[in-house]
Amino acid sequence: MQRFPNTLLNGYRNFMNGRYADARDRYRQLAENGQSPSTLVIACSDSRAAPELIFDAGPGELFVVRNVANMVPPYEPDGNFHSTSAALEFAVQALKVSDIVVMGHGRCGGIRAALDPNAEPLSPGDFIGRWMSLVKPAAEQIQSNDVMTAAERQTALERVSIRNSIDNLRSFPNIKALEEAGNLHLHGAWFDISTGELWVMDADTRDFIRPEIQG
Repeated sequence: MQRFPNTLLNGYRNFMNGRYADARDRYRQLAENGQSPSTLVIACSDSRAAPELIFDAGPGELFVVRNVANMVPPYEPDGNFHSTSAALEFAVQALKVSDIVVMGHGRCGGIRAALDPNAEPLSPGDFIGRWMSLVKPAAEQIQSNDVMTAAERQTALERVSIRNSIDNLRSFPNIKALEEAGNLHLHGAWFDISTGELWVMDADTRDFIRPEIQG
């Protein structure tokens, strides 16, 4: 039988002796009563940008969807398989979250691939290439900007992609209706993994700004 990774078993042991032990009653309450998080976070699969760690969230506080480059596809009720859309549906319709945060991050591999015109498919299916085509028009515009450095172009597309995903969220009729009624709020955020800085998108200007953190 193939051996389960020791690093995970050791981590689980530490979890049971630490975080789980400290929140044992909370876990039992969640098991009995179910979850009721108020916030959905759409984040990247990148191992360096875990929302629960960045926002210091406890069990049951965040409903998290993670995919390559933290993207939301447009509303497409075409009968195909739509993982992110299914999670959105559950969070909004069943959990009735009041806030949705699209959180991107610096040095995103998916965004870097979207900006590389010579990127080769990683497999015959080219699933990443197809997925990143969601930001292809913006990537092509940013690629043509010779004034910016490569790092600046990457940061620019990381943030433009967040705006694009928020626009796509509004293509879902139920999300659009709830937002217009004031019952759902959409937010953008960008995390710099090298400095720990968090930038949030201003709802009016759509610029990314550093929020004032108290304490």
